[in-house]
Amino acid sequence: MRILSPLPAMLLAATSLSACSMAPKYERPATPVPPSWPIGDAYLRQSEAALPTVRYSDVFHDSRLQQLIVQALANNRDLRVAAANIASTRAQYRIQRGSLFPQVDATGRYSYTDRGSGGAASQAVGNGGTGTGTGTGGTGTGNGTGGTGTGTGGTGGTIVTGANGSGSAWSVNLGTTAFELDLFGRIRSLTGAALDRYFATEAAARATRLTLVGDIADAWLTYGADQSLLAIAQQTAANAERSVTLTRARLTGGIAPRTDLRQAEQVLATAQADLAQQKTAVAQDINALQLLVGAPIDTALLPRSIEEAAPTVATLPAGLDSGILLRRPDVVQAEYLLRAANGQIGAARAALFPRISLTGLVGFASTALTSLFSGGSFNYSVAPAVSYPIFQAGAGVANVEYSKAQRDAALATYEKAIQTAFQETADALARQGTITDQLGANRRFLSAAADTYRLTEASYRGGITPFLNTLDAQRSLYSAQRTVIATQLVEASNRVSLYRVLGGDSLLEATPNGPVALGAAQ
Repeated sequence: MRILSPLPAMLLAATSLSACSMAPKYERPATPVPPSWPIGDAYLRQSEAALPTVRYSDVFHDSRLQQLIVQALANNRDLRVAAANIASTRAQYRIQRGSLFPQVDATGRYSYTDRGSGGAASQAVGNGGTGTGTGTGGTGTGNGTGGTGTGTGGTGGTIVTGANGSGSAWSVNLGTTAFELDLFGRIRSLTGAALDRYFATEAAARATRLTLVGDIADAWLTYGADQSLLAIAQQTAANAERSVTLTRARLTGGIAPRTDLRQAEQVLATAQADLAQQKTAVAQDINALQLLVGAPIDTALLPRSIEEAAPTVATLPAGLDSGILLRRPDVVQAEYLLRAANGQIGAARAALFPRISLTGLVGFASTALTSLFSGGSFNYSVAPAVSYPIFQAGAGVANVEYSKAQRDAALATYEKAIQTAFQETADALARQGTITDQLGANRRFLSAAADTYRLTEASYRGGITPFLNTLDAQRSLYSAQRTVIATQLVEASNRVSLYRVLGGDSLLEATPNGPVALGAAQ
């Protein structure tokens, strides 16, 4: 028995070569921000040493808001785009990874030849084509006849031959074409870069999800605040209408001048305009929520006031270590892109060295089907090839420099992402440290304004003070009511901001130092 070729073993060994990598060793850059959050009068010192694991349900306690978030995670179009981008980059990684392995193709072939030398005729009839016959005595086509010659039929045809002999040839082959032996790590560097871009896309999807949850919470709170403002506008308009009625009666009785009536009418018109504006704001809030959710929403899931909605948003502790920012999905995305750019340098460097490719073919060939797979019909061929760039007018070196420049840009982008995250978190902490005092002061002002309005109105009704005093007190009260509502919205939105800037649910996900769920793709 003939010994089989060592080619399969050679191909297996080639695919398992441990290629050297020419990519620079990746080291996470130093964090370009202070190691801890700012402290001072504007900040509340945090007692927690580290940020706990949280979900959005741990921060947003209202079941109605949770239902809207669940609907949005299922229907929002931005999330669908993010999911499609993940699928796209995953496929690109698999395409690139396929270059690490040889492409194996199987082919089969059968041929038949009739050789004639005398006066016997050759006839060809085909079901899928036209048969021809040629020979010494003439040429025939289709069912025609000629001299001694050869005939071929179309696909699936039947060939009628002369009496001077015929030949058949059968072959089956399995081979690979131009498989590159990745001795310098070019393909592995490209594959690693593709994997990092895939991880970056998943991190971007988590960032989109985090932004969506925060936006829904903000829109839900804004609707509550606008409902409160609408109620104040309705109450103010009703009070202004009563004031106009009273002033008109006093004018008719000769007690009040016409200027009092005109001033009361100004207050009423202002309140009516604000009422119309708040109705518009409430309708637009619903439209914004429907866009975020990606489907019509049930108005029963919306808050009736900011006073009802604000207490349902919990405060997320910030912790003492600014290193938690490295877990933010946008920072994770930037680091994966930095790693991908680092890998591109290795691929560009490896391209300066020779490329060794291998073409191999193993198969069987025989003149009879019965002996096609016998030992004597086995054949193989191996054709290694080496390609080395001798002159590229500096293109190869320029490609390395280009990859380095791209890596430097990715590094700057990563560092800026960390700095931006630090600034956003520090701003949110500064707001958290002062908003309680501001809200308390606004509420005290509101209490004083309400008492002043009651006193001046009673004094006006008793004819002690002019209507102008009542008008000023009413305006001050209206402004104070709106200010308190706006401050309550800021306080609640600040807690949403802390959830968002500290990474929210993304803290449950893996980071470039240890991809867990994503690592399975490798």
